[in-house]
Amino acid sequence: MLARSDTRMEAVTPAGQIVVRLRLIGQMEAWTVTSENVLPAGRKTRALLAAIALASPRPALRGRLAELLWSRRPEEQARASLRQEIHRLLEVLAPANTEILQVTRDHLSLRPGAVWVDVEEVMRATTVQPASLSLLDGELLEDLTGIDPTFDMWLTGERERLRDRARGVAESLLREQSEPDGTIPAAQRLLQIDRAHEGAWRALMRAHADQGERGMAIQAYDRCRAVLADLLDAAPSAETQQLLSEIRGPTNLRPSSNPRAAPAAPAVARPSNVIDFKNDAADDAPPPKAQELPRGGVHVGVLPMQCVGLSEEDSYLGPGLADEITTALSRFRWLFVVSASSLTRFARDNRDEVAIRKAFGIDFLLDGTIQRSRNRLRITMRLLDLRAGNQVVWARRFDRQANDLLSVQDEIAAEVVAQIDPEILQIEARRSSARPRVDATAYDLVLRSIPLMTRLDRDSFLRAGEYLAQALTLEPDYGAAHAWYAYWHTFLVGQDWADDPAAILARGGELAERAIVLDPFDARALTIAGHVRAFLHHSLREAATLHDRALELNPNLAMAWALSALTCAYQGDTAEAERRSARYKLLSPLDPLAFFFDAIFGMIAFLKHDYEAAARAGRSATQIGPAFSGGYKPYLAALGFLGRAEEAATVLQRLLAIEPDFTIERFLAKTPLEGIAARGHYAEGLRRAGAS
Repeated sequence: MLARSDTRMEAVTPAGQIVVRLRLIGQMEAWTVTSENVLPAGRKTRALLAAIALASPRPALRGRLAELLWSRRPEEQARASLRQEIHRLLEVLAPANTEILQVTRDHLSLRPGAVWVDVEEVMRATTVQPASLSLLDGELLEDLTGIDPTFDMWLTGERERLRDRARGVAESLLREQSEPDGTIPAAQRLLQIDRAHEGAWRALMRAHADQGERGMAIQAYDRCRAVLADLLDAAPSAETQQLLSEIRGPTNLRPSSNPRAAPAAPAVARPSNVIDFKNDAADDAPPPKAQELPRGGVHVGVLPMQCVGLSEEDSYLGPGLADEITTALSRFRWLFVVSASSLTRFARDNRDEVAIRKAFGIDFLLDGTIQRSRNRLRITMRLLDLRAGNQVVWARRFDRQANDLLSVQDEIAAEVVAQIDPEILQIEARRSSARPRVDATAYDLVLRSIPLMTRLDRDSFLRAGEYLAQALTLEPDYGAAHAWYAYWHTFLVGQDWADDPAAILARGGELAERAIVLDPFDARALTIAGHVRAFLHHSLREAATLHDRALELNPNLAMAWALSALTCAYQGDTAEAERRSARYKLLSPLDPLAFFFDAIFGMIAFLKHDYEAAARAGRSATQIGPAFSGGYKPYLAALGFLGRAEEAATVLQRLLAIEPDFTIERFLAKTPLEGIAARGHYAEGLRRAGAS
């Protein structure tokens, strides 16, 4: 917090004899220029300091301050209480070694030029110098509500005054913009101040659309809708909805002509991340232009599969499987999917990847072949990175019996999308990390954070947290950033790296809740929120509900199966935990997060008293993720019951290298495991293994 305060304040500190820096926006802070904390401990004392600062440059009347803070006391008692708080305030400001507070018989004031106050900087902002508007990244004195009814009324007015001033400057700045490059940051600045400002949302939508980023424009509408529902319990206005219709334009979704295809789903809107281009034009018509695609995410194309040795009546399997994969991919909110029907022409001709990339702007292309030999099917799939010279970045062969072809389609589509989602995520993270760090977008920062977070090297991990915090600053309503930041907080607690665990628990919960408010249809955000509920807050029933909702939205998300299995294990339902873990492993056998997810197998085996299996699982999980402390604990407890003292000593040493303060008592306080018997059994295993 100190580092953040210094960074924010030094950027706008005027020249002069500043000796104290006072932050009133968000949680109140007060630091001397020598980095000594001079924030009063008592809420009344803090409120007094804040009221004096907000009255500046005019002195604050003693009578008014007494009325603000002790309105329900007689005047004499209120003034006596004020004198006590003044004395406390003078004491706490003493480390500044300068007279900060000027006290007279009737007034209190801050010595002119001695105190930097963030609110004053915001109030001085203009369209020519708008930089200080970025300081308004929270509510004024958000931790001082409830001091006194009169103080609360006064604080409401001060908050409105500050917001109105900042909103007016930001609106003027937005009106001055004529090009999308200027409109987008101006609209985002205004939305940081007033998240429910529909005019700013519409400006953002138009600017993205003018840049050819239709997907980003639609995402802006989705965020607008979520914010209005959250804050005002209202829907976007007719004007905003009309703008959305204009941006989307006409669609041409063609039904399947194959009589043997699976029955059509009920008529619902096609996901906005599935892109169909018209195929009614003649074959010699030019392909659509790449700039018609929305930007801001990853674009994946699915070619109809090549069929070898299939009869005419089974020829639907190639396009049918491609359609099934397209539908399954559309459930991953961060991917834009160009449907197989849009690529039919290229599948029919020469399958030219270069031409496909040029025509559609696709980043990754999924292709494959289907071969049949009697009653056996062999399906070979490959994922090409078209930006890396058509490099094959993932490939898999599936051998199946050809008894039920529709079931084969479902199974293979599920496994394909579950495996390429984390693969693409890792590739994009590496690509984003290789770019220059200047002008990084929130999307770039989230991508850069993921490998740093999962590496679990402490310095890299903390840098990942900084990236995620920056992403939220750049785009406060970016749901995925909130979700990944919430996930980061679970590791911070799990690795015992949190300096203030209570604050981290609260912050993780806030981020998780915000993520699902911003995008209630993002399965990844929902399952991360479920894990936060389970691991950080020990609210297992709430967690189970969120996990189940995530699996309804995306039954092919391996992370949701793994994290929901963990919640079932915490609840003592080992049979269901085993079923869900097995599903995770089937969908994504080489998952990048296997160091975490595979450790769940060890926990389940231990809870079943199958110590040999628990030790095997722990040995495997800690080999692929030696920096993850959670993998060692069920492994260690299992070794305790097996009586393998030498191996247990080695495992305990590795665990203590990550968590030096690990004890059985601290473990029991942190684990969400339900049931006295289960917790006692776990503790006994750890004790036998040598833990204290």
